[in-house]
Amino acid sequence: MKTRRLKKKTSGSHNIVKFIVVFFSVVLLVAGAAAFFLFFEGEKPVASFSDEPNYIGKQAKIGYTVTDGKSGIRKVTLTAVQGETTKQLSLKENPRVGYLGRIGPAEEKEEVTFEPQKLGFKEGKIEVTLEARDFSFRGLLAGNGTKVTRDITLDLKPPAVELLHGERYISPGGTGIAIYKVSEPDCSHGVTINGQANPGYPVGPERPNTYIAYFALPYDAEGITEARVSATDKAGNTAVMGFSPVFQKVVQRSDRINISDGFLNAKIPEFEQHYPEMQGTPIEKYLYINNAIRDANNRIISETCIKSTPDRLWKGRFLRMLGSPKAGFADHRTYYYQNSEIDKQVHLGVDIASTERVGVQAANTGRVVYADYLGIYGNMVILDHGQGVFSLYSHLSQINVAVGDTLEKGKILGLTGTSGMAGGDHLHFSMLINGVFSMPKEWWDEHWLDVTIESPLSGTKG
Repeated sequence: MKTRRLKKKTSGSHNIVKFIVVFFSVVLLVAGAAAFFLFFEGEKPVASFSDEPNYIGKQAKIGYTVTDGKSGIRKVTLTAVQGETTKQLSLKENPRVGYLGRIGPAEEKEEVTFEPQKLGFKEGKIEVTLEARDFSFRGLLAGNGTKVTRDITLDLKPPAVELLHGERYISPGGTGIAIYKVSEPDCSHGVTINGQANPGYPVGPERPNTYIAYFALPYDAEGITEARVSATDKAGNTAVMGFSPVFQKVVQRSDRINISDGFLNAKIPEFEQHYPEMQGTPIEKYLYINNAIRDANNRIISETCIKSTPDRLWKGRFLRMLGSPKAGFADHRTYYYQNSEIDKQVHLGVDIASTERVGVQAANTGRVVYADYLGIYGNMVILDHGQGVFSLYSHLSQINVAVGDTLEKGKILGLTGTSGMAGGDHLHFSMLINGVFSMPKEWWDEHWLDVTIESPLSGTKG
């Protein structure tokens, strides 16, 4: 009996011990699994280079982004290697801020300045390596690692620029050209005049690597402080060739514009439909139109006339609408109301009056890039004639074309009218070169076109 009781007692104690061992084993297993997932997570950081060019010159920016959504980023290294030359370009190490959850930053972004010559690199291929590690205990506590590489080419030689023709004479509001060659095909290039950049366009397939750039001086230019052709290759190397046009002053006309109550009563309601923010008396609204709206309109026009088709679409002189000139380009206008001076503005086109609602022809072949109402210009059409040359037709009573249409020279694009800030039926005609208003009369003149554009193009063939 006693022996049997003793056996039962011993068996019960054994079961308790067994339960305790199993229980703590499970606890340790769960704790170990939790610790493993917490401290030994296996998700690698994600690393990538920014979309930078594959060619670099004397200096470049190498950008990268590293992300890690688990333990966080511990270390990021950027290294450049060429043959026996190895240089560390950047090292970013983050301190541990705890042991649970994310204990480092989830993202690291940096743009590193790389000056390869100063570090002893030579022209040719350079391998750039981006390495990142997180705060995981994996890899013998080294963490999960990611490595990405990219090849870049060090090019220190600028392209060669040969100036074939540079404009000799130019006036405020006048147009000129430069013709030049660039030794490398994949370059950005053009002409800069007084800080205004003007892109170059291919002369034609029969003359490879030869370009023409049109440019215009603003109507208020007081001289030429800069005139140069430049070309920049894909590594950022730039070649510059200057030229020296002779600046020719012009006499600016002055004009007096009298504003009547009848004009205000006729015009203000039209603008109130399009610009409901206008406030004040009729003359206050007029001044708002003549200044704030005028400036905004001119910005839109300039922006529209910056991006141009690379092909020359026009041929021969531009057509001038038949009619009487009512205002000239760059006329300096002084506005009067009740015999008091109220404003000053400059007229950036030529006004031509004929019969009412007469057909307006496309001055030359071009593509419609604007056909809509625009403030002081009213109903307006802009044509892109290619290579930075644009023509503008405004105050129309009717528009017959749409954006994207290609019009042949002489095609009717609309009818004259009084829309916008027009006191009577007429056409306001403007020419723009890369967004700069220029003198229309030059483009109406066959002799000017021959001397300024056609002869230099023919004379530089070779």
